Amino acid sequence: MQVLEKLASLQNPERAKLMARYFKTGKGQYAEGDTFWGLSNPQVRGVVKEYYKQVSIEEVTAMVEHSIHEVRACGLLMWVEQFKKGSTIQRSRIVELYLSHLNYINNWDLVDLTAHFILGPWLLDKDRDILYELAQRNHLWSQRVAIITCFAFIRKGQFTDAIHLCEGFLTHRHDLIHKATGWMLREIGKRDELVLKEFLDEHVLAMPRTMLRYAIEKLPPAERKAYLLAK
Repeated sequence: MQVLEKLASLQNPERAKLMARYFKTGKGQYAEGDTFWGLSNPQVRGVVKEYYKQVSIEEVTAMVEHSIHEVRACGLLMWVEQFKKGSTIQRSRIVELYLSHLNYINNWDLVDLTAHFILGPWLLDKDRDILYELAQRNHLWSQRVAIITCFAFIRKGQFTDAIHLCEGFLTHRHDLIHKATGWMLREIGKRDELVLKEFLDEHVLAMPRTMLRYAIEKLPPAERKAYLLAK
């Protein structure tokens, strides 16, 4: 596949080593065993822009299943572009493939680049039970997909699902979920500070500290201090 040759030509072994450490690929870490070619995000996006119209939705699947992180990222971003411009049938197929390939969407950057651009827009006018199913799975990346998908709803002023999922994740043990939930709460607060403060006032004692710090980041300094002291 020509797109794979293009990605391979951009390899940077020294940067790949740095990325492997940054994305926690060591033994026992959340991305154990993942491998990199050392491509930057702009490089990957440049390849996406050049090739996404030439590669079929089905052909992209092979990229999403690839062992190299940046190839998976490229494939997923191609789905994002194809979803934006696709017919209802094409969008449905991309969502189906996306949900069946969550084991390959196996780091926070891959989730954050795609969930609220594919699954989020698809669910805007549909039943959202799938998000609660994903949140209940014993699978970190499915859980992060569930909450990050809500960014699409938050942008439309729809906060209910994000609030419910954040409540469900209050006792979650992983830092990457604490960060994601805090981020979504912060985005809610940027649009409706009262909704954020109602959540904080009810749950501040139970919130993981990282979740709280992310959530209050845009509040005035005095209010941030008060919530932190309440922990």
